[in-house]
Amino acid sequence: MIKLHDKVFKPYLKEEEILRAIEKMAVEIAKDYKDEVPLFVGVLNGAFMFVSDFLKAYQHPCEVSFVRLSSYQGLTSTGIVETLLDVPEELEGKSVIILEDVVDTGRTLKHLVHLFSNTNVKEFKIAALFYKSEVYNGEYPIDYIGLDIPDHFIVGYGLDYNELGRNLREVYQLNQANMINLVLFGKPGAGKGTQAGFLKEKYNLKHISTGDVFRYNIKNGTDLGKLAKSYIDRGDLVPDTVTIDMLKDEVEKNPDAAGFIFDGFPRTAAQAEALDNFLESKDMKVDATIALEAEDDILVARLLERGKVSGRSDDQDESKIRNRFDEYNEKTAPLKAYYEKQGKFHSVNGIGEIDEITTRLSQVIESLV
Repeated sequence: MIKLHDKVFKPYLKEEEILRAIEKMAVEIAKDYKDEVPLFVGVLNGAFMFVSDFLKAYQHPCEVSFVRLSSYQGLTSTGIVETLLDVPEELEGKSVIILEDVVDTGRTLKHLVHLFSNTNVKEFKIAALFYKSEVYNGEYPIDYIGLDIPDHFIVGYGLDYNELGRNLREVYQLNQANMINLVLFGKPGAGKGTQAGFLKEKYNLKHISTGDVFRYNIKNGTDLGKLAKSYIDRGDLVPDTVTIDMLKDEVEKNPDAAGFIFDGFPRTAAQAEALDNFLESKDMKVDATIALEAEDDILVARLLERGKVSGRSDDQDESKIRNRFDEYNEKTAPLKAYYEKQGKFHSVNGIGEIDEITTRLSQVIESLV
């Protein structure tokens, strides 16, 4: 997946598929025009890649020019088509073939037809690389079609979202799937925090660390913070209901998030069930739980090295580190069983370069959409 501005897009069409479609169009058009010199007119900005690859595939004499129109802002068409670069001069007697990147509602196409209606061209035809037949109004025939695609917003191969994405060699589709909500597990030192930071940026997710949420509420003296502190001061465990209420506040503070990464909660099967009930009340669910796995000896060495910089006492004593691992194993085992029963538990190798681990995590996430 890729992120452009505030939106996430998922892979849709490979470069090879697009080039095959263009080759097919070039063959079809050559069959009709190889004995004359047609004028191909590309529609900027979107069709620049299409025109370039089409001309490489079209092995016969031809001319090329461009017009430039605009009707899109962001994800939607304004409905108003502007001419930014007019039709070429001296068109009389020529066969003109418009090379359009995408045809959807037909507004731009209607404007193009009107632009050329005042010229004395011999013939006027339309070739669309991407054709959204389900929304096209059918007012004018599309003479050559590369790929008939559904009415989804796409970027790449010349197409943009607020001017980003045009240079991508493949086509991506707006990810309109439901929220992606993850529970992230990992022993101390497994890189859970580092990876959560990358994933939240890549997929527009909100990272909710239970420890951070507790510290924020207690430090700022919120009602929930005071309540949690009262239990802590008495030496009691903070009830799950208090933690859930804190998580609820975090979720409601981020209505534009594409999903959430829950880190540090749940820690027990009862808490997992409580989280499921809370999310269900918000018409949400946990989509996957991912455990970053690594050998204990590697993590011990990593934490001892970290302790030299962080100064944390629990990162400087191997016996304390291994005790934390034992506690993690004891708590995670029933959670693993809980989520495996739901078919939501995934184990990911947490050893390697940071970007390699991110790629492994991304493969799990992208299998969900």
